[in-house]
Amino acid sequence: MNFGRLHRHAAQEPMSQINVTPLVDVMLVLLVIFILTAPFLGSSLALDLPRASAGAALAQAPQTVLLELDAQGRLVLAGQPVATDRLAKRLSELAAQRPDVELQLRADQAVPYGRVVEVLGWAHQAGIARIGFVADTRRDSAPGR
Repeated sequence: MNFGRLHRHAAQEPMSQINVTPLVDVMLVLLVIFILTAPFLGSSLALDLPRASAGAALAQAPQTVLLELDAQGRLVLAGQPVATDRLAKRLSELAAQRPDVELQLRADQAVPYGRVVEVLGWAHQAGIARIGFVADTRRDSAPGR
């Protein structure tokens, strides 16, 4: 009988291989964190941008023309009221004079979507390829107003 003595095995040899599972787990967590934070880093870069004279920048910028459409359906093109039946002709004249013109559409939120699409179609038929939408970006404006 063996009282108090346990059976002893031969001494275990040290591991000669690295267990990479914890390393892979840590690297995957770091990769996910990087993927989630990378889009936020792009907007916070401090860049020292080159300066350009205002004349050169304005000469290269495309000309813009504002087209306003109010809730009652009145149209104002470049500060001048225009009738609905004359808008297509005025847009064609504008596109012929300045091929690189950008039309900025400022429509009241009460204007039906179909009316806005109709105006966009006239601009497209006139040959105006650059169309921008003007929106109210003030933070204190409440939705629905």
